[in-house]
Amino acid sequence: MSKKNYIKIGKKSAAVQISELKKINKVFNSSFAKAVDVLATCKGKVICAGVGKSGLIARKVSATLSSIGVSSFFCDPGTARHGDMGQIEKKDVLLIFSYSGNSEELADMLNYANRFSIKVIGIASLKDSILLKASDIKLLLPKVKEADISSIVPTSSTTITLVLGDSLCAAIQYKKKFSKEIFKRYHKGGSLGKNLLLVKDIMTSGKKIPTIDKNKTIGDAAKVISAKKLGLVLVMKKNKLISIATDGDCRRGLAKFSKNDKIEKIANRNPFKINEDTTAYKALSIMNQKKITSLVVSSKSGNIKGICHIHHLLSHGIK
Repeated sequence: MSKKNYIKIGKKSAAVQISELKKINKVFNSSFAKAVDVLATCKGKVICAGVGKSGLIARKVSATLSSIGVSSFFCDPGTARHGDMGQIEKKDVLLIFSYSGNSEELADMLNYANRFSIKVIGIASLKDSILLKASDIKLLLPKVKEADISSIVPTSSTTITLVLGDSLCAAIQYKKKFSKEIFKRYHKGGSLGKNLLLVKDIMTSGKKIPTIDKNKTIGDAAKVISAKKLGLVLVMKKNKLISIATDGDCRRGLAKFSKNDKIEKIANRNPFKINEDTTAYKALSIMNQKKITSLVVSSKSGNIKGICHIHHLLSHGIK
């Protein structure tokens, strides 16, 4: 078989799945809305379950739920019958995936849930399946054509199931008023965590900010800069920033002035500022453009909140 045929088959498979996915709109009904409400307000854990390929989808949806602040884990129905049922409590919600809805491994888990009044949200394509019959909320998937060359391998069916799971998560985010700030709490590491890192998360703040009154001297400023180790000092007038002086400014200033001269003689009256909600990557970009190593951080109202130094960025992997 030529490589051209491989490409043709790949494109055909993708086209089938794209076409079949359009049927997903049939699932967005009152049952979908109920499922979102139940999952978003769950007082316990959302336990995702599934067998085979559906189990892989369940694992992924469980991971996404956890990443948006919904306590969740995956439970294999096959092993649950050997003791793992003890993980499931009355305040939990079972979110079970099975395209056919008739996997025999589901029976014990469903019986257990029904016996102890544990709420079940079932996702399947057969209305009369054991899963949907035992579910409190039934999400009926449309039947789809599989996208492999024999039309029997789970392809379109797993794709449409995953889209439904992700759609539930998106609606839950909306209901819980989920934001980038909240998302960042659960993604401290990796590229996502770095991309969402804000200046206020890494800046020097409070008593660690190097400040000096405008009536102080160049010598006084040099001492503060040396003590705070940020290479600069904020020159203040009644708690308001009026200028900034760096260690370089002090060294160059002493070539013209005495260390007893006022710091205002050498300070820069137009320091660069950024908002505390600026991303760390944006701060680095500004530093590179301005060829500076520090930025004054302020709130939306203009109050000084801290100092962002390039070393803060580098130490968090922002490069």
